[in-house]
Amino acid sequence: MKALVILGSPRVNMNTDTLLNEIIKGLQSQNAEVEKIMLGRLKFDPCIACDVCAKTGHCYKQDDLTSIYDKFNNSDIIVIGSPMYFNSVTAITKAMVDRCQSFWSSKYKLNQSSIDRNRKRKGMFVGVGGAKYTDPERGFIGATVVMELFFKAINAEYMYNMLVDNTDETFVGDSEGVLKEAYEMGVKLAN
Repeated sequence: MKALVILGSPRVNMNTDTLLNEIIKGLQSQNAEVEKIMLGRLKFDPCIACDVCAKTGHCYKQDDLTSIYDKFNNSDIIVIGSPMYFNSVTAITKAMVDRCQSFWSSKYKLNQSSIDRNRKRKGMFVGVGGAKYTDPERGFIGATVVMELFFKAINAEYMYNMLVDNTDETFVGDSEGVLKEAYEMGVKLAN
């Protein structure tokens, strides 16, 4: 079983990264082969809505993001983690999602998905918000709607969210309960 874990935060070893690392431990406890990608270290251009992918099913741009496309296709589990920036995912996460327009186009415009439809993929989103939300589900909706469409485009079943708020007050690494939940989510994803 292969898992692809993508850190959509520009900050390493902070809240989002800490949760992803615990999820990775849970996945690895179930013998999942895990690859972690840090989007902040990649160089890639945003989608420019050129519509080439609507004709070819593929993005014409060749940059660091190109290497991830096959990883989506060859993964059984895909976990995306992002802190909340203005109630949605970070700019680098959204740029990655936008560049997956080619998958959407191949699937819905050309009816010849460039991502294997027969492979069962599980998708999970990890969202971290600094603010304390009175209704966490609502506080993260700007991000979860984006993730729902992303997982559809790459033929993954969007199965789980882990949404953690109030991280301006409490670092997730100091919360044993939250770390345990992240680990258990990794175990759950692998089964």
